[in-house]
Amino acid sequence: MLIDRRTLLLAVPSLAGLAAVPLHAEGDPGIHVVKDPGCPCCNSWIGHLRDNGFSVSFEERSIEDLAAFKRERGISDALASCHTATTADYTLEGHVPAADIRRLLSERPDAIGLAVPGMPYGSPGMGPEGERDAYDVILIRRDGTTEVFTSYPAA
Repeated sequence: MLIDRRTLLLAVPSLAGLAAVPLHAEGDPGIHVVKDPGCPCCNSWIGHLRDNGFSVSFEERSIEDLAAFKRERGISDALASCHTATTADYTLEGHVPAADIRRLLSERPDAIGLAVPGMPYGSPGMGPEGERDAYDVILIRRDGTTEVFTSYPAA
């Protein structure tokens, strides 16, 4: 079958549009982020997730409402960071790397979710990875216990 010039010219914009759409993993549950309106690093983390193929939505809440949401999702003050997200039936607290989210969704542990307490420099959304401080991604079990899920050394 030969394609005439007119058909080809009409098809090119459609193909270009498809190239601009990020590919999502099959069954990607999406990530919903709840954040403080005045926090630019939260937006950078959302960008990190989108750059890594996740579909992301977000909403902004007051600091008080965000703190209440964290408590509802099982995030203690010791594990808190600037934003809280949900995906599937898990909670993600702080600047959790996309690779760890994928691992969580693949392994499906019996857990509340993952946390990167505080805002470590060089974690996704918090500055260049090549200059990062050492930090841990913490797995929060349903019984409230925690363990290191992944350790990132200083760069």
